[in-house]
Amino acid sequence: MNAPLVAREGWFYLAVSVLLALLATWVLGWWALPFWLAALFVLQFFRDPRRTSPPDPHAVLAPADGRVIVVERARDPYLERDALKISVFMNVFNVHSNRSPVAGEISGRWYFPGRFVNAALDKASGENERNALAVHTSHGDVTVVQIAGLIARRILCYARTGDTLLAGQRYGFIRFGSRVDVYLPLDALAQVSLGDRVKAGRDIIARFS
Repeated sequence: MNAPLVAREGWFYLAVSVLLALLATWVLGWWALPFWLAALFVLQFFRDPRRTSPPDPHAVLAPADGRVIVVERARDPYLERDALKISVFMNVFNVHSNRSPVAGEISGRWYFPGRFVNAALDKASGENERNALAVHTSHGDVTVVQIAGLIARRILCYARTGDTLLAGQRYGFIRFGSRVDVYLPLDALAQVSLGDRVKAGRDIIARFS
């Protein structure tokens, strides 16, 4: 089935927004329209459609819905190595569920409190609140980093060190705009360019050689 679902992280917010809209309708009548528009925004923000991942063992999947803003060689500060870095920026209209780009075992996890500057800026990777996972795969180690943004104030990660993830498996959520960085071995080949739009768990952003 491909029908959209509501992420469990949004049930409370959706219930509150609908309740307020109902109360406003009872008190204000048609003037309650802005409350219903707000409830509609909450519904679209927390939508969580099912995704089917391509069965390609060499593929690296998009970890988030959004726009590709970085494709470059960079330093992986978590595993202290040179790597291919690909970053996806999510605005408030994107699906905000995060999915594992690869299949493998989590060999490390790091959380850093930080600032909340615009997640589209390069400095967000090193200054903003962030949660990083190192995933050990048969092709090498992959680091995936959830980064809070200007409006985002909550990073949710349900994976722990020692857990095994499938490619495309849902493992976290970031509320209200953010980005996800992926650091890959240098022999990985990027399949996306700056400005490309990708869907988490479905679109291929790189391939292992």
